[in-house]
Amino acid sequence: MSFLDKAKELLDQHDDKVDQGLDKAGDLAKTKFAGHDQQIDAVIDQAQQRTGAGDTTQAPPPAAPPAEAPPQQ
Repeated sequence: MSFLDKAKELLDQHDDKVDQGLDKAGDLAKTKFAGHDQQIDAVIDQAQQRTGAGDTTQAPPPAAPPAEAPPQQ
């Protein structure tokens, strides 16, 4: 197993921690680069979507409504 495979596995296992770290990095960047909040938020959102098995900062997608069964004849 290569180093990158191990790193990806750790990211998958600790996605919530990675997302928290990215949020903190984004907050720090906003203090250093005032006026660029939208760009920083966009980059952080993209990074959170690409790390780990799933983004833990977003709500899960809504469940699909149950399909109605066709009438039996």
